[in-house]
Amino acid sequence: MHTHTHTVTHTLFMSIAVELSCIIESISSSAPRIEWKKIKDGNPSYVYFQGRISGDLENRARLNRPSSLVIENASRTDSAQYRCEVTAPDDKHSFAELLINLVVRVKPVTPVCAVPAAVPVGKPAEFRCSEEEGFPKPKFKWFRDSEELPLDPKSSPRFQNASYTLDTHTGVLSFEAVRKEDGGVYYCRAKNEAGSSECRAQKMEVYDLNVAGIVLGVVVVVTVLALVTTGICCAYRRGYLSQQKQSNFKAPAKSEGVDYVRTEDEGDFRHKSSFII
Repeated sequence: MHTHTHTVTHTLFMSIAVELSCIIESISSSAPRIEWKKIKDGNPSYVYFQGRISGDLENRARLNRPSSLVIENASRTDSAQYRCEVTAPDDKHSFAELLINLVVRVKPVTPVCAVPAAVPVGKPAEFRCSEEEGFPKPKFKWFRDSEELPLDPKSSPRFQNASYTLDTHTGVLSFEAVRKEDGGVYYCRAKNEAGSSECRAQKMEVYDLNVAGIVLGVVVVVTVLALVTTGICCAYRRGYLSQQKQSNFKAPAKSEGVDYVRTEDEGDFRHKSSFII
């Protein structure tokens, strides 16, 4: 037996089974000892030892006789180095190992996008795009009316007057000051080596800020409030809103009280009149 090292790369689009082949050739021992170890961040742990699966693959892996390892429902957390170790006491070379580098790639899911619905001309605007499932971590691109926004707007005649910055790692698209031409339908695409996904397209409107109209509205509101206040003050001065307190109640007359006196007979009550002074 000999020591071998090779790399296995799997691309994952859905939950699948991955077989890590460890083939034994020209062996004399009738019952060789088979062990599998998982090496993650330099720390080894047993996957198959003394005839049973252990660790985080306990319910998702099995040994495909005589020595290959099958991982069910492989995910990106299974990306690691796996070492197959074979011990054959009756062979000239009693020990051999095979090192497999497993990389599980996951296609991005639909990213979450945030696009402002309406922004006034000259104001800043920020678009966000995020995706957490893809592996390796995807990069992001933004599109307006189905046309990709270049990383550098100055590199394209259609976008050279735009004032935005695009971070392909975080998915943030920032406009320093939007223009009328920046209005349109936007969507984001997340892409890695396993594939790509896009979010739903969203429209951003860019409108003119009517400063004169806003100032006029404020003036009208202030004028109305001043007129109402003046009217109330005049009404008070002329006595229209004065209140006169009049008492329409009379002192209650002294009521005649009734005293109840119990007699010797059980349950027999009589009353006598008396005056409350």
